[in-house]
Amino acid sequence: MLVLLPPSETKRPGGADALDADALRHAAALGEARRRVRVALEELSRDPEAAAKPLKLGAKNRGELAHNLSLGSSGVLPAIERYTGVLYDALAVSELDAGARSWIDGHVRVQSALFGLIGAGDPIPAYRLSAGSRLPQLPVPLKRIWREAHAELDWSAAGFVLDLRSQDYAALAPLPAGVGHPLAVVQRGADGEVRALNHFNKAAKGDLVARLARSRADIPDVAGMLAWAADAGLELSGPDAAGALTLVTELGAPATRPR
Repeated sequence: MLVLLPPSETKRPGGADALDADALRHAAALGEARRRVRVALEELSRDPEAAAKPLKLGAKNRGELAHNLSLGSSGVLPAIERYTGVLYDALAVSELDAGARSWIDGHVRVQSALFGLIGAGDPIPAYRLSAGSRLPQLPVPLKRIWREAHAELDWSAAGFVLDLRSQDYAALAPLPAGVGHPLAVVQRGADGEVRALNHFNKAAKGDLVARLARSRADIPDVAGMLAWAADAGLELSGPDAAGALTLVTELGAPATRPR
């Protein structure tokens, strides 16, 4: 089983040692694309004025450019610890025991705009680059660079793939036909009606991954996922015609459900 996560705009600073790009997952398939994107990002980041619009920087986060100029020396943290924000706060990896953390490292991948698909335990530095960023130094759009590189990945041994990536990050590495099940999160209000979940969407996904890790889930297919969810007291349905699963939560509840 694999769970695919988006990264977050916000990153935890700090870390030790230096980035070893060759040690990241899928180095053979993605190594050249990683090098090209990094060189373009570093070149752009040397000019704060030129970088502000392509990297979507405002006055408050302009200082994040410094991360891009010290990628090889600023220290690294496991990706699952580097990223912060709503999804990662709900996942709360620091609260997981050793067994659950081992499950995360073995079953979770993160779709980075700078590094492509990486393992949850892969050590990475802090950086500023999102799926919607533009890198004028590249001859083609960032999305095309990553789509072509990820097309070389072999998904034959992935097993059941639960895709929790946002649309922008899923577009960087579209899954082959027949691989992966996206997750839609909806909420049930007091009137019993279900509606698209906005603010709690990321929290619900983070909470779901934490539950999977704590249970050491070994899920081979959709039927297994639905059975696991039922045992966990979660309302999960599908797949629909597009292969998507739907998680129903109570209004405002995903971050406070018992784990």
